[in-house]
Amino acid sequence: MSAHLAPLDDADPSTADLIAARPHLSLHAMDGLLMEGVPLNAIADALGSPTWVLSAGCIRGRLRQLQDAMAGLPMQVHYAVKANDHLAVLRLVGQAGAGADVVSGGELQRALLAGIPAAHIVFSGVGKSIAELRQALQAGVGQINAESAEELAMLSAVADGMGVTAQVALRINPDVDAGTHAKITTGRADNKFGIAYDDAAALYAHAAGLPGLRPVGLALHIGSQIMSMAPYRAAYARTAELVRALRAAGQVVEAVDCGGGLGIPYRNEPSASPAAFAGAICAALGGLDVRLAIEPGRWLVGPAGVLLASVILSKTTAGRRFVVLDAAMNDLARPAMYDAWHGVVPVSAVDAVRPATPADIVGPVCETGDTLARQRALPLLAADARLAILDAGAYGSVMSSTYNARPLAAQVMVDGSRWSVIRARQPVAALWAGESTPDWFG
Repeated sequence: MSAHLAPLDDADPSTADLIAARPHLSLHAMDGLLMEGVPLNAIADALGSPTWVLSAGCIRGRLRQLQDAMAGLPMQVHYAVKANDHLAVLRLVGQAGAGADVVSGGELQRALLAGIPAAHIVFSGVGKSIAELRQALQAGVGQINAESAEELAMLSAVADGMGVTAQVALRINPDVDAGTHAKITTGRADNKFGIAYDDAAALYAHAAGLPGLRPVGLALHIGSQIMSMAPYRAAYARTAELVRALRAAGQVVEAVDCGGGLGIPYRNEPSASPAAFAGAICAALGGLDVRLAIEPGRWLVGPAGVLLASVILSKTTAGRRFVVLDAAMNDLARPAMYDAWHGVVPVSAVDAVRPATPADIVGPVCETGDTLARQRALPLLAADARLAILDAGAYGSVMSSTYNARPLAAQVMVDGSRWSVIRARQPVAALWAGESTPDWFG
């Protein structure tokens, strides 16, 4: 299920519950909210707000947990770069043994720059250009996941013209509803992604006869923020059937890319278990003698990040209380884009325990959609009081824009008791640094 905005009720976790469920966060009586060993107030004092803060320890620990769960399988973890493409994140997961799943030429360049070997990179995506296919082949990526007959023809022409052989997997669309928000489902028949299940066998055989191509297996990805194993079990069962059918027809199938999409509890949902995920994969695909891969993104980095914000003012209109922050929908788009629910907690230990009443938490952008949370329990907050928006490590900073001429926020990584700026706050003048006006304007 997806996490949605909801009215304040008994189902909303308290500030104490939200912090307790996130081991890398703690509340210190004097220093307030800490990430690992660093007071978030110290970061905001130094850099201002809004500021993104990421826990390196959280990311490492979650990757280790995922790797341990998959230890009995011939599994390679490819981090989904789209979740958070910062070089520090990519270097961190690469050093911990993960490869990368990329969906653009820019993401491929980022992954290579971060030191992830090309052989450990999978290039996915529904609309790879000829230039991007050439770039991937020149780099020597380990696998290209093709999503259509048209793409196979493009890839064959590029690879044959370069005199190389592309290792390709066919991304199938198993027509399985993952039960997530409509904007983040990718495995239903009416989605733009993948090859129709019933067409896959014939297209696999066709690909095997194209110059410059070596089909090595199948790939699938049915959606994001998946909390139940039932959709995975259904999709992997269909994939296993197709592997058997292809082999019965004389085709070679060496690998299955199982995709990602494992969800996280933003509110108080039951947590999706890596062990259960591994079990679903093993039950359907474990006996097929294929190399396996997964593409975690949100599950690895989502809980590791917070967005620090400061109160500009509080106001009451028609009996409704609004807390206006200096963070907005241009920083964190998920609430406006997906009706996403994010926990919001005071950074001050004093504010965290004061009596609370319902308030809408909004930004200063000139859009009604610039609402970060509705009817949350918050104390009366003075101007400059600080809040932390939780679980913002995935699809947060990477989706930021400069709408309303608002510069991109600073980014910080915390590791134990140390912290470092990993992206400086964008200067306002940088917003128009690449712009020009026609000469005829005078």
